[in-house]
Amino acid sequence: MGEEDRRPTSENATLFQAFEWNVPADNAHWKRLTRVLPALSSAGISALWLPPGCKAASPEGNGYDIYDLYDLGEFEQKGTRATKWGTKEDLLELSKLAKEKGVGLHWDAVLNHKAGADKTEKCRVIEVDENDRTKEISEPYEIEGWLGFDFPGRGDKYSAMKYHWEHFSGTDWDQANEKKAIYKIQGDNKGWSNSVDAEQGNADYMMFADIDYSHPEVDADVKNWGTWITKEVGLSGFRLDAVQHFSERFTNEWIDNLRDTCSHDIFLVGEFWNGNVEQMLPWLDAMHHKFSLYDAPLVYNFSSISTTEGADLRKVFDNTLVQRVPEKAVTVVMNHDTQPGQTVATPIEGFFKPLAYSLILLRGEGYPSVFYGDMYGMQGDHAEPPACGNKLADLVLARKLYSYGDQEDYWDNANCIGWVRRGTWDKPAGLAVVMSNKGPGEIRMAVGETHKGERWTDVLGWEEDEVEIDDEGYGVFRCPGVSVSVWVRKDAEGRDQFPVNLDSNIYEK
Repeated sequence: MGEEDRRPTSENATLFQAFEWNVPADNAHWKRLTRVLPALSSAGISALWLPPGCKAASPEGNGYDIYDLYDLGEFEQKGTRATKWGTKEDLLELSKLAKEKGVGLHWDAVLNHKAGADKTEKCRVIEVDENDRTKEISEPYEIEGWLGFDFPGRGDKYSAMKYHWEHFSGTDWDQANEKKAIYKIQGDNKGWSNSVDAEQGNADYMMFADIDYSHPEVDADVKNWGTWITKEVGLSGFRLDAVQHFSERFTNEWIDNLRDTCSHDIFLVGEFWNGNVEQMLPWLDAMHHKFSLYDAPLVYNFSSISTTEGADLRKVFDNTLVQRVPEKAVTVVMNHDTQPGQTVATPIEGFFKPLAYSLILLRGEGYPSVFYGDMYGMQGDHAEPPACGNKLADLVLARKLYSYGDQEDYWDNANCIGWVRRGTWDKPAGLAVVMSNKGPGEIRMAVGETHKGERWTDVLGWEEDEVEIDDEGYGVFRCPGVSVSVWVRKDAEGRDQFPVNLDSNIYEK
Protein backbone atom coordinates (compact mmCIF):
# COMPACT_ATOMS: atom_id res chain seq x y z
CA MET A 1 0.00 0.00 0.00
CA GLY A 2 1.43 3.37 -1.03
CA GLU A 3 2.17 6.21 1.37
CA GLU A 4 -0.75 8.21 -0.09
CA ASP A 5 -3.16 5.34 0.65
CA ARG A 6 -2.12 5.32 4.32
CA ARG A 7 -3.31 8.84 5.09
CA PRO A 8 -5.78 8.91 7.99
CA THR A 9 -9.41 8.68 6.98
CA SER A 10 -11.31 11.88 7.75
CA GLU A 11 -14.14 11.41 10.21
CA ASN A 12 -17.57 11.65 8.60
CA ALA A 13 -19.24 15.04 9.00
CA THR A 14 -22.88 15.37 10.07
CA LEU A 15 -24.83 18.62 10.26
CA PHE A 16 -27.55 19.12 12.89
CA GLN A 17 -30.36 21.59 12.26
CA ALA A 18 -30.48 22.85 15.83
CA PHE A 19 -34.12 24.06 15.92
CA GLU A 20 -37.64 23.36 14.71
CA TRP A 21 -40.34 25.93 13.99
CA ASN A 22 -42.19 25.57 17.29
CA VAL A 23 -39.33 25.67 19.79
CA PRO A 24 -40.79 27.56 22.81
CA ALA A 25 -40.25 31.32 22.72
CA ASP A 26 -38.58 31.26 26.13
CA ASN A 27 -35.29 32.98 25.22
CA ALA A 28 -33.53 29.84 26.45
CA HIS A 29 -32.59 27.99 23.27
CA TRP A 30 -28.92 28.97 23.17
CA LYS A 31 -28.63 27.66 26.74
CA ARG A 32 -30.53 24.51 25.74
CA LEU A 33 -28.14 23.83 22.89
CA THR A 34 -25.15 24.49 25.15
CA ARG A 35 -26.48 21.84 27.54
CA VAL A 36 -26.94 19.14 24.90
CA LEU A 37 -23.94 19.96 22.71
CA PRO A 38 -21.49 17.59 24.44
CA ALA A 39 -23.81 14.63 23.90
CA LEU A 40 -24.48 15.59 20.28
CA SER A 41 -20.77 15.94 19.63
CA SER A 42 -20.03 12.54 21.16
CA ALA A 43 -22.72 10.97 18.97
CA GLY A 44 -21.12 12.34 15.81
CA ILE A 45 -22.59 15.79 15.16
CA SER A 46 -19.82 17.92 13.67
CA ALA A 47 -21.68 21.20 12.98
CA LEU A 48 -24.82 22.99 14.14
CA TRP A 49 -27.10 24.83 11.73
CA LEU A 50 -28.21 27.63 14.03
CA PRO A 51 -31.51 29.48 13.58
CA PRO A 52 -31.50 33.08 12.28
CA GLY A 53 -30.67 34.65 15.63
CA CYS A 54 -30.78 38.30 14.54
CA LYS A 55 -33.45 40.55 16.08
CA ALA A 56 -36.87 39.78 14.59
CA ALA A 57 -39.87 42.05 14.07
CA SER A 58 -41.68 40.15 16.84
CA PRO A 59 -40.33 38.91 20.21
CA GLU A 60 -41.62 35.44 19.26
CA GLY A 61 -40.28 35.65 15.70
CA ASN A 62 -38.03 32.85 14.52
CA GLY A 63 -35.86 35.41 12.71
CA TYR A 64 -37.15 35.04 9.18
CA ASP A 65 -39.14 38.20 9.97
CA ILE A 66 -35.76 39.87 10.31
CA TYR A 67 -35.43 43.41 11.64
CA ASP A 68 -31.76 44.10 12.49
CA LEU A 69 -28.83 42.01 11.27
CA TYR A 70 -26.50 43.50 13.88
CA ASP A 71 -28.65 42.81 16.95
CA LEU A 72 -27.94 39.29 18.23
CA GLY A 73 -29.93 39.78 21.41
CA GLU A 74 -27.89 42.69 22.71
CA PHE A 75 -30.17 45.72 22.37
CA GLU A 76 -33.63 46.65 23.62
CA GLN A 77 -35.51 46.71 20.32
CA LYS A 78 -38.90 45.45 19.12
CA GLY A 79 -40.07 45.01 22.71
CA THR A 80 -37.25 42.75 23.83
CA ARG A 81 -33.51 42.53 24.40
CA ALA A 82 -33.15 38.81 23.80
CA THR A 83 -34.20 37.19 20.56
CA LYS A 84 -36.56 34.22 20.71
CA TRP A 85 -33.42 32.10 21.02
CA GLY A 86 -31.72 34.00 23.85
CA THR A 87 -29.25 36.79 24.55
CA LYS A 88 -26.02 37.50 22.75
CA GLU A 89 -24.13 36.46 25.88
CA ASP A 90 -25.84 33.06 25.75
CA LEU A 91 -24.96 32.73 22.06
CA LEU A 92 -21.29 33.47 22.75
CA GLU A 93 -21.24 30.85 25.53
CA LEU A 94 -22.54 28.31 23.02
CA SER A 95 -19.88 29.42 20.55
CA LYS A 96 -17.14 29.00 23.16
CA LEU A 97 -18.22 25.45 23.96
CA ALA A 98 -18.62 24.56 20.29
CA LYS A 99 -15.04 25.67 19.66
CA GLU A 100 -13.83 23.52 22.58
CA LYS A 101 -15.69 20.51 21.18
CA GLY A 102 -14.59 21.10 17.60
CA VAL A 103 -18.18 21.60 16.45
CA GLY A 104 -18.76 24.11 13.66
CA LEU A 105 -21.50 26.74 13.72
CA HIS A 106 -23.45 27.55 10.55
CA TRP A 107 -25.60 30.70 10.74
CA ASP A 108 -29.00 30.93 9.04
CA ALA A 109 -28.63 34.24 7.16
CA VAL A 110 -31.83 36.00 6.05
CA LEU A 111 -30.60 38.48 3.46
CA ASN A 112 -33.60 38.83 1.13
CA HIS A 113 -35.76 41.26 3.12
CA LYS A 114 -36.38 43.27 6.29
CA ALA A 115 -39.48 43.42 8.50
CA GLY A 116 -40.82 45.50 11.38
CA ALA A 117 -39.79 48.95 10.11
CA ASP A 118 -39.64 51.78 12.64
CA LYS A 119 -41.63 54.22 10.50
CA THR A 120 -43.43 54.63 7.20
CA GLU A 121 -41.93 56.50 4.27
CA LYS A 122 -43.54 57.80 1.11
CA CYS A 123 -42.31 56.54 -2.23
CA ARG A 124 -43.54 56.07 -5.79
CA VAL A 125 -44.47 52.58 -6.91
CA ILE A 126 -46.09 50.56 -9.65
CA GLU A 127 -48.34 47.65 -8.74
CA VAL A 128 -47.42 44.35 -10.37
CA ASP A 129 -49.35 41.14 -10.88
CA GLU A 130 -48.85 38.94 -7.79
CA ASN A 131 -48.53 35.88 -10.05
CA ASP A 132 -46.21 37.54 -12.59
CA ARG A 133 -43.94 40.21 -11.14
CA THR A 134 -42.90 41.32 -14.64
CA LYS A 135 -46.45 42.45 -15.45
CA GLU A 136 -47.27 46.02 -14.38
CA ILE A 137 -50.94 46.61 -13.56
CA SER A 138 -51.02 50.30 -12.57
CA GLU A 139 -49.60 53.69 -13.39
CA PRO A 140 -46.96 55.06 -10.99
CA TYR A 141 -48.39 56.51 -7.77
CA GLU A 142 -47.33 57.29 -4.20
CA ILE A 143 -47.76 54.96 -1.24
CA GLU A 144 -46.83 55.07 2.42
CA GLY A 145 -44.70 51.98 3.00
CA TRP A 146 -43.07 50.54 6.11
CA LEU A 147 -39.58 51.22 4.82
CA GLY A 148 -37.79 53.30 7.47
CA PHE A 149 -35.32 51.42 9.70
CA ASP A 150 -33.46 53.57 12.25
CA PHE A 151 -32.53 50.86 14.82
CA PRO A 152 -32.99 53.25 17.77
CA GLY A 153 -31.96 50.68 20.40
CA ARG A 154 -28.64 49.94 18.73
CA GLY A 155 -27.82 53.35 17.33
CA ASP A 156 -24.62 53.29 15.27
CA LYS A 157 -22.89 50.41 17.08
CA TYR A 158 -21.35 47.94 14.58
CA SER A 159 -22.94 49.81 11.63
CA ALA A 160 -24.14 53.38 11.09
CA MET A 161 -26.30 52.32 8.13
CA LYS A 162 -30.00 53.19 8.33
CA TYR A 163 -32.43 51.79 5.77
CA HIS A 164 -34.90 53.97 3.85
CA TRP A 165 -37.22 53.51 0.89
CA GLU A 166 -34.40 53.87 -1.65
CA HIS A 167 -32.67 50.81 -0.19
CA PHE A 168 -35.57 48.53 -1.15
CA SER A 169 -36.94 47.33 -4.48
CA GLY A 170 -40.44 46.40 -3.36
CA THR A 171 -42.95 46.07 -0.55
CA ASP A 172 -46.45 44.65 -0.03
CA TRP A 173 -48.42 47.15 2.12
CA ASP A 174 -49.66 50.70 1.63
CA GLN A 175 -50.39 52.14 5.06
CA ALA A 176 -52.22 55.14 3.52
CA ASN A 177 -55.12 53.00 2.32
CA GLU A 178 -54.25 49.73 4.09
CA LYS A 179 -54.04 47.87 0.81
CA LYS A 180 -51.99 44.70 0.38
CA ALA A 181 -50.41 44.28 -3.07
CA ILE A 182 -47.01 43.78 -4.67
CA TYR A 183 -45.51 47.25 -5.12
CA LYS A 184 -42.39 47.76 -7.25
CA ILE A 185 -40.58 50.84 -5.95
CA GLN A 186 -39.71 53.50 -8.54
CA GLY A 187 -36.55 55.63 -8.65
CA ASP A 188 -33.11 55.94 -10.20
CA ASN A 189 -31.65 52.53 -11.09
CA LYS A 190 -34.70 50.83 -9.57
CA GLY A 191 -36.23 47.55 -10.69
CA TRP A 192 -36.28 43.85 -9.90
CA SER A 193 -32.92 42.11 -9.95
CA ASN A 194 -32.17 40.29 -13.20
CA SER A 195 -29.98 37.66 -11.54
CA VAL A 196 -32.74 35.76 -9.72
CA ASP A 197 -34.91 32.74 -10.50
CA ALA A 198 -37.78 33.06 -13.00
CA GLU A 199 -40.41 31.93 -10.48
CA GLN A 200 -43.53 34.18 -10.78
CA GLY A 201 -41.90 35.85 -13.77
CA ASN A 202 -39.15 37.27 -11.57
CA ALA A 203 -38.45 35.87 -8.09
CA ASP A 204 -36.86 39.01 -6.63
CA TYR A 205 -39.83 39.98 -4.48
CA MET A 206 -40.79 37.39 -1.84
CA MET A 207 -42.06 39.19 1.28
CA PHE A 208 -41.85 42.26 3.57
CA ALA A 209 -39.48 45.05 2.46
CA ASP A 210 -37.36 43.58 -0.34
CA ILE A 211 -33.69 44.59 -0.13
CA ASP A 212 -32.17 46.20 -3.24
CA TYR A 213 -28.61 44.94 -3.71
CA SER A 214 -28.02 47.27 -6.63
CA HIS A 215 -27.76 50.10 -4.09
CA PRO A 216 -24.07 50.55 -3.13
CA GLU A 217 -24.83 51.38 0.53
CA VAL A 218 -26.80 48.15 0.94
CA ASP A 219 -24.13 46.16 -0.87
CA ALA A 220 -21.39 47.48 1.45
CA ASP A 221 -23.39 47.10 4.67
CA VAL A 222 -24.41 43.46 4.17
CA LYS A 223 -20.88 42.48 3.09
CA ASN A 224 -19.59 44.15 6.26
CA TRP A 225 -22.17 42.22 8.31
CA GLY A 226 -20.98 38.87 6.91
CA THR A 227 -17.42 39.52 8.06
CA TRP A 228 -18.54 41.01 11.38
CA ILE A 229 -20.81 38.15 12.47
CA THR A 230 -18.35 35.47 11.34
CA LYS A 231 -15.67 36.93 13.60
CA GLU A 232 -18.02 37.98 16.40
CA VAL A 233 -19.64 34.54 16.82
CA GLY A 234 -16.87 32.32 15.46
CA LEU A 235 -18.83 30.90 12.56
CA SER A 236 -17.65 28.18 10.19
CA GLY A 237 -20.47 28.45 7.67
CA PHE A 238 -23.77 29.90 6.56
CA ARG A 239 -27.15 28.71 5.39
CA LEU A 240 -28.49 31.37 3.00
CA ASP A 241 -32.26 31.65 3.16
CA ALA A 242 -34.28 31.85 -0.09
CA VAL A 243 -31.24 32.20 -2.38
CA GLN A 244 -33.24 32.23 -5.61
CA HIS A 245 -35.03 35.40 -4.47
CA PHE A 246 -32.06 37.77 -4.32
CA SER A 247 -29.17 38.71 -6.58
CA GLU A 248 -26.84 35.90 -7.63
CA ARG A 249 -24.29 38.58 -8.51
CA PHE A 250 -24.38 39.93 -4.96
CA THR A 251 -24.27 36.43 -3.47
CA ASN A 252 -21.09 35.63 -5.38
CA GLU A 253 -19.51 38.94 -4.33
CA TRP A 254 -20.63 38.45 -0.72
CA ILE A 255 -18.93 35.05 -0.64
CA ASP A 256 -15.77 36.52 -2.22
CA ASN A 257 -15.64 39.16 0.49
CA LEU A 258 -16.37 36.66 3.28
CA ARG A 259 -13.65 34.26 2.22
CA ASP A 260 -11.13 37.05 1.65
CA THR A 261 -11.73 38.60 5.08
CA CYS A 262 -12.35 35.47 7.18
CA SER A 263 -11.53 32.05 5.76
CA HIS A 264 -11.55 30.28 2.43
CA ASP A 265 -12.88 27.18 4.21
CA ILE A 266 -16.24 28.72 5.16
CA PHE A 267 -19.08 26.36 4.24
CA LEU A 268 -22.09 27.70 2.36
CA VAL A 269 -25.43 26.06 1.61
CA GLY A 270 -28.40 27.73 -0.01
CA GLU A 271 -32.11 27.14 0.36
CA PHE A 272 -33.38 26.83 -3.22
CA TRP A 273 -36.47 24.81 -2.47
CA ASN A 274 -37.55 23.26 -5.76
CA GLY A 275 -38.57 19.70 -6.55
CA ASN A 276 -37.02 19.82 -10.03
CA VAL A 277 -33.28 19.19 -10.05
CA GLU A 278 -33.05 20.59 -13.58
CA GLN A 279 -34.00 24.03 -12.23
CA MET A 280 -31.47 23.82 -9.39
CA LEU A 281 -28.43 22.89 -11.47
CA PRO A 282 -28.29 26.12 -13.55
CA TRP A 283 -28.34 28.16 -10.34
CA LEU A 284 -25.46 26.13 -8.95
CA ASP A 285 -23.58 26.64 -12.22
CA ALA A 286 -24.03 30.41 -11.83
CA MET A 287 -22.25 30.28 -8.48
CA HIS A 288 -18.52 30.44 -9.17
CA HIS A 289 -17.72 29.14 -5.71
CA LYS A 290 -17.88 25.89 -3.81
CA PHE A 291 -21.54 26.10 -2.82
CA SER A 292 -24.16 23.52 -1.83
CA LEU A 293 -27.95 23.30 -1.95
CA TYR A 294 -30.43 21.29 0.09
CA ASP A 295 -31.65 18.27 -1.84
CA ALA A 296 -35.35 19.12 -2.03
CA PRO A 297 -36.06 16.52 -4.77
CA LEU A 298 -34.81 13.79 -2.41
CA VAL A 299 -37.24 14.95 0.30
CA TYR A 300 -40.10 14.70 -2.19
CA ASN A 301 -38.93 11.20 -3.17
CA PHE A 302 -38.92 10.19 0.50
CA SER A 303 -42.46 11.52 0.85
CA SER A 304 -43.73 9.78 -2.28
CA ILE A 305 -42.18 6.42 -1.44
CA SER A 306 -43.28 6.52 2.20
CA THR A 307 -46.91 7.30 1.30
CA THR A 308 -47.18 4.78 -1.58
CA GLU A 309 -47.74 1.16 -0.57
CA GLY A 310 -45.11 -1.14 -2.02
CA ALA A 311 -43.20 1.69 -3.72
CA ASP A 312 -39.94 0.84 -5.46
CA LEU A 313 -37.14 1.68 -3.02
CA ARG A 314 -34.59 1.54 -5.84
CA LYS A 315 -35.97 4.79 -7.27
CA VAL A 316 -35.29 6.80 -4.12
CA PHE A 317 -32.35 8.71 -5.63
CA ASP A 318 -33.87 9.24 -9.08
CA ASN A 319 -33.55 12.85 -10.28
CA THR A 320 -32.04 14.09 -7.04
CA LEU A 321 -29.22 16.51 -6.37
CA VAL A 322 -27.20 13.88 -4.50
CA GLN A 323 -27.41 11.64 -7.56
CA ARG A 324 -26.31 14.38 -9.97
CA VAL A 325 -23.77 16.41 -7.95
CA PRO A 326 -23.21 14.59 -4.64
CA GLU A 327 -20.42 16.96 -3.57
CA LYS A 328 -22.91 19.88 -3.65
CA ALA A 329 -25.88 18.16 -1.99
CA VAL A 330 -26.93 18.66 1.63
CA THR A 331 -29.33 15.79 2.23
CA VAL A 332 -32.26 16.14 4.60
CA VAL A 333 -35.32 14.18 5.66
CA MET A 334 -37.25 17.07 7.22
CA ASN A 335 -36.66 20.70 8.16
CA HIS A 336 -38.49 23.65 9.73
CA ASP A 337 -40.34 24.42 6.47
CA THR A 338 -41.36 20.85 5.60
CA GLN A 339 -42.43 19.78 9.10
CA PRO A 340 -46.18 19.30 9.73
CA GLY A 341 -48.16 22.53 9.66
CA GLN A 342 -45.51 24.55 7.83
CA THR A 343 -45.42 26.32 4.46
CA VAL A 344 -44.15 23.39 2.42
CA ALA A 345 -45.19 20.59 4.80
CA THR A 346 -44.07 17.33 3.19
CA PRO A 347 -45.46 14.21 4.86
CA ILE A 348 -43.04 11.37 5.52
CA GLU A 349 -44.56 8.37 7.27
CA GLY A 350 -43.04 7.51 10.62
CA PHE A 351 -42.04 3.98 9.60
CA PHE A 352 -39.98 5.40 6.75
CA LYS A 353 -37.89 7.92 8.67
CA PRO A 354 -35.33 5.34 9.92
CA LEU A 355 -34.98 4.16 6.31
CA ALA A 356 -34.59 7.71 5.02
CA TYR A 357 -32.02 8.64 7.66
CA SER A 358 -30.08 5.44 6.96
CA LEU A 359 -30.03 6.41 3.27
CA ILE A 360 -28.49 9.83 3.97
CA LEU A 361 -26.28 8.94 6.95
CA LEU A 362 -24.82 5.55 6.05
CA ARG A 363 -23.92 6.04 2.40
CA GLY A 364 -20.94 7.83 0.93
CA GLU A 365 -22.71 10.56 -1.05
CA GLY A 366 -23.90 13.94 0.21
CA TYR A 367 -23.55 15.91 3.45
CA PRO A 368 -26.42 14.81 5.74
CA SER A 369 -28.41 17.20 7.93
CA VAL A 370 -30.33 15.77 10.88
CA PHE A 371 -33.46 17.66 12.01
CA TYR A 372 -33.91 18.79 15.62
CA GLY A 373 -37.62 17.93 15.45
CA ASP A 374 -36.78 14.35 14.53
CA MET A 375 -34.13 14.04 17.23
CA TYR A 376 -36.02 15.68 20.09
CA GLY A 377 -39.64 15.86 18.91
CA MET A 378 -41.77 18.71 17.57
CA GLN A 379 -43.92 21.10 19.60
CA GLY A 380 -47.01 23.10 18.67
CA ASP A 381 -50.34 22.18 17.11
CA HIS A 382 -48.75 19.36 15.11
CA ALA A 383 -46.61 17.94 17.91
CA GLU A 384 -44.76 14.70 17.23
CA PRO A 385 -42.46 12.58 19.40
CA PRO A 386 -38.84 11.93 18.38
CA ALA A 387 -38.57 9.99 15.14
CA CYS A 388 -36.98 6.60 14.49
CA GLY A 389 -38.09 5.15 17.83
CA ASN A 390 -35.41 7.23 19.57
CA LYS A 391 -32.76 5.52 17.44
CA LEU A 392 -31.75 8.54 15.34
CA ALA A 393 -28.68 9.26 17.46
CA ASP A 394 -27.64 5.61 17.00
CA LEU A 395 -27.71 6.11 13.23
CA VAL A 396 -25.58 9.24 13.59
CA LEU A 397 -23.08 7.33 15.73
CA ALA A 398 -23.02 4.43 13.24
CA ARG A 399 -22.08 6.98 10.59
CA LYS A 400 -19.31 8.40 12.75
CA LEU A 401 -17.82 5.00 13.64
CA TYR A 402 -18.45 2.61 10.73
CA SER A 403 -19.70 4.18 7.50
CA TYR A 404 -16.40 4.26 5.58
CA GLY A 405 -14.74 2.73 2.57
CA ASP A 406 -15.96 1.17 -0.64
CA GLN A 407 -19.70 0.93 -1.05
CA GLU A 408 -21.48 -1.94 -2.82
CA ASP A 409 -25.22 -1.89 -3.46
CA TYR A 410 -27.62 -4.83 -3.45
CA TRP A 411 -30.62 -3.30 -5.15
CA ASP A 412 -32.16 -6.29 -6.95
CA ASN A 413 -35.51 -6.22 -5.14
CA ALA A 414 -37.92 -3.27 -5.37
CA ASN A 415 -39.00 -3.62 -1.75
CA CYS A 416 -35.84 -4.83 -0.02
CA ILE A 417 -32.51 -3.12 -0.68
CA GLY A 418 -29.15 -3.15 1.02
CA TRP A 419 -25.55 -2.05 0.80
CA VAL A 420 -22.24 -2.62 2.50
CA ARG A 421 -19.37 -0.29 3.39
CA ARG A 422 -16.06 -2.13 3.40
CA GLY A 423 -14.15 0.10 5.78
CA THR A 424 -10.68 1.63 5.38
CA TRP A 425 -7.23 0.70 6.62
CA ASP A 426 -7.66 2.76 9.80
CA LYS A 427 -11.46 2.41 10.16
CA PRO A 428 -11.79 -1.25 9.18
CA ALA A 429 -15.07 -2.33 10.79
CA GLY A 430 -17.41 -1.53 7.90
CA LEU A 431 -21.16 -2.12 8.07
CA ALA A 432 -24.07 -3.74 6.25
CA VAL A 433 -27.51 -2.15 5.88
CA VAL A 434 -30.73 -3.85 4.82
CA MET A 435 -34.17 -2.25 4.65
CA SER A 436 -37.65 -3.24 3.55
CA ASN A 437 -40.94 -1.42 2.97
CA LYS A 438 -42.96 -4.60 2.46
CA GLY A 439 -42.58 -7.22 5.16
CA PRO A 440 -39.40 -8.77 6.63
CA GLY A 441 -36.41 -8.78 4.29
CA GLU A 442 -33.07 -10.50 3.89
CA ILE A 443 -30.15 -10.14 1.50
CA ARG A 444 -26.95 -12.14 1.14
CA MET A 445 -24.18 -9.54 0.98
CA ALA A 446 -20.38 -9.66 0.91
CA VAL A 447 -18.59 -7.68 3.60
CA GLY A 448 -15.18 -9.12 2.69
CA GLU A 449 -13.11 -12.20 3.43
CA THR A 450 -11.19 -10.35 6.13
CA HIS A 451 -14.36 -10.66 8.22
CA LYS A 452 -14.83 -14.42 7.86
CA GLY A 453 -15.89 -16.13 11.06
CA GLU A 454 -17.01 -12.86 12.67
CA ARG A 455 -20.40 -12.52 14.28
CA TRP A 456 -22.36 -9.38 13.36
CA THR A 457 -25.40 -7.87 15.09
CA ASP A 458 -27.81 -4.99 14.46
CA VAL A 459 -26.67 -1.84 16.28
CA LEU A 460 -30.29 -0.67 16.42
CA GLY A 461 -31.36 -3.84 18.21
CA TRP A 462 -34.45 -4.26 16.05
CA GLU A 463 -33.17 -7.52 14.54
CA GLU A 464 -32.17 -9.80 17.39
CA ASP A 465 -30.34 -12.63 15.55
CA GLU A 466 -26.62 -12.80 14.91
CA VAL A 467 -25.07 -13.27 11.47
CA GLU A 468 -21.91 -15.33 11.02
CA ILE A 469 -19.72 -14.25 8.10
CA ASP A 470 -18.81 -17.28 5.96
CA ASP A 471 -15.42 -18.17 4.49
CA GLU A 472 -16.11 -16.14 1.35
CA GLY A 473 -16.94 -13.04 3.36
CA TYR A 474 -20.72 -13.25 2.90
CA GLY A 475 -23.52 -13.02 5.42
CA VAL A 476 -27.30 -13.24 5.18
CA PHE A 477 -28.52 -10.00 6.69
CA ARG A 478 -32.14 -9.51 7.74
CA CYS A 479 -34.45 -6.72 8.81
CA PRO A 480 -37.89 -6.82 10.44
CA GLY A 481 -40.94 -5.90 8.36
CA VAL A 482 -41.05 -2.30 7.04
CA SER A 483 -37.86 -1.40 8.87
CA VAL A 484 -34.08 -1.22 8.65
CA SER A 485 -31.17 -3.00 10.32
CA VAL A 486 -27.57 -1.82 10.55
CA TRP A 487 -25.12 -4.66 11.00
CA VAL A 488 -21.63 -4.38 12.48
CA ARG A 489 -19.25 -6.88 14.10
CA LYS A 490 -20.60 -7.40 17.61
CA ASP A 491 -17.28 -6.59 19.27
CA ALA A 492 -16.26 -3.77 16.92
CA GLU A 493 -14.66 -0.73 18.49
CA GLY A 494 -17.36 1.63 19.79
CA ARG A 495 -20.16 -0.95 20.10
CA ASP A 496 -20.34 -0.24 23.83
CA GLN A 497 -21.60 3.28 22.98
CA PHE A 498 -24.93 1.91 21.72
CA PRO A 499 -27.67 2.75 22.43
CA VAL A 500 -26.99 6.49 22.58
CA ASN A 501 -28.88 8.11 25.43
CA LEU A 502 -29.56 11.74 24.59
CA ASP A 503 -31.31 14.06 27.04
CA SER A 504 -34.97 13.53 26.16
CA ASN A 505 -36.13 16.20 28.62
CA ILE A 506 -34.60 18.95 26.53
CA TYR A 507 -37.10 21.61 27.66
CA GLU A 508 -36.46 21.10 31.37
CA LYS A 509 -34.21 23.87 32.70
